[in-house]
Amino acid sequence: MEKLIFATNNQHKVDEIRVVLGNIFDIITLKEAGINIDIPEPYDTLEANASEKSSTIYKLTKNNCFSEDTGLEVDSLNGEPGVKSARYAGNERSFDANIDKLLDKMQASNKREANFRTVISLILNGEEKQFEGICKGLILKERRGINGFGYDPVFIPDGSSKTFAEMNIEEKSKFSHRKKAMTKLIDFLQTQ
Repeated sequence: MEKLIFATNNQHKVDEIRVVLGNIFDIITLKEAGINIDIPEPYDTLEANASEKSSTIYKLTKNNCFSEDTGLEVDSLNGEPGVKSARYAGNERSFDANIDKLLDKMQASNKREANFRTVISLILNGEEKQFEGICKGLILKERRGINGFGYDPVFIPDGSSKTFAEMNIEEKSKFSHRKKAMTKLIDFLQTQ
């Protein structure tokens, strides 16, 4: 398997994906490929945004590549922040501001169920395939932990007593939505 370009500028996501991949195959980040662009996420679904990112890089490089888009979907907020997770509190993409807005909106709610959902878009030899991973859990009323990124300090996955931010990257990988989607991608690539 030749190397795949991972169409992201988010080093946290790169680190998580590399833990999942181990020695199975190599990925090249946009930075490592010499690509310095911020790909827009203009759509209302994770699927369409993931597709936009991978197709942009494929058109630019003609190399096999993949991208992902992830959202936190909170039941009591009708799926918010969802596709707007990274920019929930504004375009500056502040993790703290996003968490503050989420906790403020959920302040009066005892219904804390949520899930992280990742959609990966793979373009292999010009053909697109998508893979989904979901991690169910609960939103806490306050932050716990210092690891991870995004909403990790307020999200406890089902089956754990720790938030994602209280876990190291290997522990998080046992529950991760991103890992679940990547496992499907790996399984697919190993049949090609």
